[in-house]
Amino acid sequence: MPTYTAPVEDALFLLNDVFGYERYGNLPGFADATPDVVKAIFEEAGKFAGEVLQPLNQVGDRQGCTRADDGSVTTPDGFKAAYTQMTDAGWTGLIAATDYGGQGLPYTVGAVVNEFVSSANMAFGMYPGLTAGAYAAIDKHGSGEQKNLYLPKLASGEWSGTMNLTEPHCGTDLGLIRTKAVPRDDGSFSITGTKIFISAGEHDLTDNIVHLVLARIEGAEDGVKGISLFVVPKFLPDENGEPGERNAVACGALEEKMGIHGNATCVMNYDGATGWLIGDVHKGLRAMFTMMNEARLGVGIQGLAQSEVAYQNAAVYARDRLQGRALSGDKQAEKPADPIIVHPDVRRMLMNQKAFNEAARALVIWTALQADVSRGSADEAHVQAAEDHLGLLTPVIKGVLTDTGFANTVAAQQVFGGHGYIAEWGMEQFVRDARIAQIYEGANGIQALDLVGRKLPRDGGRAMMAFFKEVSEFAATHADDENLSAFAKPLGEAAKDLERATMWFMANAMAKPDNAGAGSTDYMHLFGLVALGYMWALIARTAHEKIADGAGDADWLKAKIVTGRYFMERILPETRAHVARIEAGSETMMALPAEAF
Repeated sequence: MPTYTAPVEDALFLLNDVFGYERYGNLPGFADATPDVVKAIFEEAGKFAGEVLQPLNQVGDRQGCTRADDGSVTTPDGFKAAYTQMTDAGWTGLIAATDYGGQGLPYTVGAVVNEFVSSANMAFGMYPGLTAGAYAAIDKHGSGEQKNLYLPKLASGEWSGTMNLTEPHCGTDLGLIRTKAVPRDDGSFSITGTKIFISAGEHDLTDNIVHLVLARIEGAEDGVKGISLFVVPKFLPDENGEPGERNAVACGALEEKMGIHGNATCVMNYDGATGWLIGDVHKGLRAMFTMMNEARLGVGIQGLAQSEVAYQNAAVYARDRLQGRALSGDKQAEKPADPIIVHPDVRRMLMNQKAFNEAARALVIWTALQADVSRGSADEAHVQAAEDHLGLLTPVIKGVLTDTGFANTVAAQQVFGGHGYIAEWGMEQFVRDARIAQIYEGANGIQALDLVGRKLPRDGGRAMMAFFKEVSEFAATHADDENLSAFAKPLGEAAKDLERATMWFMANAMAKPDNAGAGSTDYMHLFGLVALGYMWALIARTAHEKIADGAGDADWLKAKIVTGRYFMERILPETRAHVARIEAGSETMMALPAEAF
């Protein structure tokens, strides 16, 4: 039976010491979320995740969701009780505005709690996670009446939310959407069409489900410019704002999936369902991207979360499992064999996971803080810089954290050997659950194209230049620092690799766009390595400062430094391979005719 302990201490160290949480005290929500309050929240969230949600993870995987003939869906045993416990404790409204019954806490606090929930039970965490995305979209683009009707119910968790984009014939290319919206005299629309892969599309956890649906108003032009966004509730709200008449929307089927069995992934049929426009006509994609961007950061967190829980279990197993003797001589001579953690290759797998997890968590928190700045700062320059950061880093976090997170679950499974292939140990579930994160909310190849094709050149490359400046200045400033040179020098070289690849794209991608496509995934991972390396440099600087000041647990801080040096020596050099592949261009990749495959 797998276990999970939320990394509360690590999250607090990053938030308070590495990134200076108290410096953000002038932003909305931070005054009430003092460091002591945040510590208490993280501890309680960790306890809820470990004691309530984690024991249901294998239950949800084995039972899955069931659909009745009437289209209703039942979630696995224990899910409804756990969801009620979550809403009663106020976890669903953690970062929702106080005006709508939420607690109004920083987005960053919610991001950390999201990691804990996703590690403990990823399938369960998707129900409130999608609700948070629906809340954000309505909050930003909905009318005052829509906000007052839906946001309090979503914040409390009484109602849940979904996002409906994909159709049987189109996924990424939303311009092909066929779901149609016909105007009615009362200002509503009749929504007709089929959506697939709708996470949490139907379930028994809440009194109502609020679907956000992309559709084309009758007569609108083809392509993405003709798409609008609609709110289509499962039950039409009555005059008191409570669930009333059943709407003409139903779950036609449940998808049989590789993983996340505890979450209901539905085919949703809209048969003249009543919906209301959100935002402007034909501007639905822009409105939906509010939800999409939140979802992409959340999916990146899922990649980290599965990597973390898989690592924790692999580390415990490696310390306990006796197999063979250490190459350097017996370590536990009184026993028939040594624990497998003495073997360098087992250490390699564990260190790869540990070094990634701790830096990835830092990258998430750093970016989440920028989200708080973009939402609440009164300084226009700070808001612009924060929005630049979010635009640039969102595809990196989504793509790199989910690709590497999946690879790490496979490596953690490998630590278990044959037992990793057996369901009772839980490792194969982590592998299966983690796999979807590379696909949904925009497949990772699309994230890479978005980074190279849209994010790099945006505003004359302003966001990229700011990132280069920050990382390069840190590397140059600390290159001769006795404590930090082992971090600053390789970081500086990696930043040069990233700059070299960027310049290569500028010189070779405009005339031959396939060069950008051929190198985009390598570029995304190159960028991710530099960003994670920068996180380790910041962590190491803080750890050395605290050791010098006699603050904190010296052994714990020294372990941070050693783990960071491992990243710099063994993982960061991969930037060179990515550059070589990028500069190879697209010629051989695109040379064969389709018939040769």
